[in-house]
Amino acid sequence: MDQKSVFLTILGMALVTYLPRVLPTWLLSARTLPPRVEAWLRQVPVAVLAAMLIPDLIVQQGRIDLRPDNIFLLAALPTLLVAWKTKNFFGSVLTGMAVVAGARFFFGV
Repeated sequence: MDQKSVFLTILGMALVTYLPRVLPTWLLSARTLPPRVEAWLRQVPVAVLAAMLIPDLIVQQGRIDLRPDNIFLLAALPTLLVAWKTKNFFGSVLTGMAVVAGARFFFGV
């Protein structure tokens, strides 16, 4: 690949990455959004995080695993409770790690 192609590829990748992030901010910065839209937008991070985490929690070795010995699913319950009550990211992460480590240490799971 010649230098021009490499440069154009990098430039194109930068635009594809940068524009979807900047355009909404730039276009909506001078506008006030309706309360329903703001409420919906506040839920987007939670929905994205749930969509990324739930498959890892319930799918083990290519199958849905809702058994009581699924330590990741069990660790998610106190982690969710801590996240809900404290709204503290690091506390939630530490809770999940401690439950998984404790289950592996004490129960050999």
